[in-house]
Amino acid sequence: MSVEEMDEDFKYFFHDKGFGPAIHTEPVSASEIKNYSGKLPDQLLRYWDLYGWSGYAEGMFWTVNPAHYEPVVQAWLAGTGFLDEEDHHAIARGAFGEIYLWGEKSGQNLTISAPQSMIFPRDQREKIKAGKGDFLVRMFFSNRDKKKIDEKDFLEQPLFDRAAEKLGPLAPDEMYGFQPALALGGQADLKFLHKVKAIEHLVLLAQLHPPRIMTDIVALAKEKGLMK
Repeated sequence: MSVEEMDEDFKYFFHDKGFGPAIHTEPVSASEIKNYSGKLPDQLLRYWDLYGWSGYAEGMFWTVNPAHYEPVVQAWLAGTGFLDEEDHHAIARGAFGEIYLWGEKSGQNLTISAPQSMIFPRDQREKIKAGKGDFLVRMFFSNRDKKKIDEKDFLEQPLFDRAAEKLGPLAPDEMYGFQPALALGGQADLKFLHKVKAIEHLVLLAQLHPPRIMTDIVALAKEKGLMK
């Protein structure tokens, strides 16, 4: 992955914010890219073509094949009404089960925090209509923050490095999961973390507790005239 082929936003994500080097890169075929043409922004498909689906920050953050995560999307959005509005595709995930969805009409509009059973909406429909999908993809990567992606324990201490040291690094199909799950009263503590299969565990978490739909704070601020 050469510096020369990176745009400024991906370079900022990869180098300046410390998400590089990439690990466990899976090349994306031309047919897979074609399958999502018109559904996902061209900029994201270019990233797939250049960098594949990969792990970053030693496995803290992963870009993913949306087809593999369709069961996860269906499980989490069932009964929420979001599936009735548009098609959603998982484009990335964190090591502890944060899932980033792209809505075909409204951009990177949903972030699922699976351990806490929360869905955070953010409607970017106006920007998508204005043809800014590629810009939103670049901003998605450049805005990633390892401190925010890392899960914290009950003492508000980051867990990723300690989990990796105790349990070993993650494979592309793995995540760190709490057992018992937080939704069942488990505690956010290193001693309750295990390496688990990501897709199976995320589907299971969706079935344990109905997700809470959180407030879109950007939309609320606009509604109250606090921002344009």
